Amino acid sequence: MLNENSSYYTPKTVSSLPADPNSPEFQHFKKVLKRFPEEAIYIYSMKENRMLFTAGWKETLGYDDDKINLQTIVSQTDPAHAPFTYDINDKAVRFLGSPREDIEEYSFTFETRKIHKNGSLVPMEIKIGVYSGENGMIKEAIGRFQVNRSLRFGKVIRYSAFGPEKSEFEDELNKSLFNYQTISGKEKEALVYLAKGYTFKEIADELNITSSAVEKRILPLYKRFEVKSLAHLISFAYENFILP
Repeated sequence: MLNENSSYYTPKTVSSLPADPNSPEFQHFKKVLKRFPEEAIYIYSMKENRMLFTAGWKETLGYDDDKINLQTIVSQTDPAHAPFTYDINDKAVRFLGSPREDIEEYSFTFETRKIHKNGSLVPMEIKIGVYSGENGMIKEAIGRFQVNRSLRFGKVIRYSAFGPEKSEFEDELNKSLFNYQTISGKEKEALVYLAKGYTFKEIADELNITSSAVEKRILPLYKRFEVKSLAHLISFAYENFILP
């Protein structure tokens, strides 16, 4: 949970007010948004700094939709994952804080455990994206939190970035999150081929990238996971559920 003295930017700047179920915006999103079983959703106005819509939070984390707010959603995170969660939210918001073309196409995903109102841990796949934009800036953000009880967690947290400038977005997150034991979508993609016995050149051919790009995805993992050899890297990946 978030400490009041935390230096993280995002949890302290978002509104602590819940969405208003009687507002026109709430009723609009209630009609147009589809929600899967055991999924919670929010729509947050970045322009007005307020929650517009919430649904599914009673079913997933035990909070009434008309009472939960974004501060609670962000802060109710497994303490083992909380620093990473706050950081990835911070870095994504800062990256997308300047005007960008096709801003609505940006999103990022990660897996973590959220804290239910009863204190239990709930494994979730989380996707945060841009619901709407205005003049290249984020107008409204959407969060989708899907309960997935088959998720297995080791020491490594998995995440991915998406958007027109996906590589730049993910590279920026990689720099910021280097001190955590994390793996990005494109790093895992290369690692899967490596575990199958592919050479860097063969991986490059499969992914239509350069061998140098493959090296940039794989070599940092040695230092990040504190492994000394390829065999150790592969075994570490299996032990921590990075690889199936």
